[in-house]
Amino acid sequence: MARLADLHPDDRANLAGKRLPRLAPPAYVPAGPLPRSRIALVTTAGLHLRGDRGFDMASAEYRAIARETAAGDMVMSHTSVNFDRAGFAEDVNVVFPIDRFRELEASGTIGSMADVHYSFMGAYLEPMDYAPSARELAALLHGDGVDSVFLTPV
Repeated sequence: MARLADLHPDDRANLAGKRLPRLAPPAYVPAGPLPRSRIALVTTAGLHLRGDRGFDMASAEYRAIARETAAGDMVMSHTSVNFDRAGFAEDVNVVFPIDRFRELEASGTIGSMADVHYSFMGAYLEPMDYAPSARELAALLHGDGVDSVFLTPV
């Protein structure tokens, strides 16, 4: 992983100058016991299904990944030059631990996995550019009965 000090000065200035949203204090929602939780995976690794259109360089959209999707059916179109894809190439679970969560579900450690998981392209945009997609995704997760999200920021 690149350190801020290792980046080109233009990249460093871009990252340091990001417009961050002002957030109200979050509403505290106590988590339920894991064996009764329904969990979705959300990543910013730019994953999508093989054969689907890849992410555009600056995209706030997301892609749906069904719970039955095999690891080999996912590809990464993350375009950051500062991102090393070697871990993903070896094991998708590094950025999207779907197999590990299947194991947790099978063992009863978690109640269930969501029917659909999601991936964003996590580069190039200001945080507020994701707000419409994030609201839409929150409604989808709510509709699927998800009460916890495991986020893998890449």
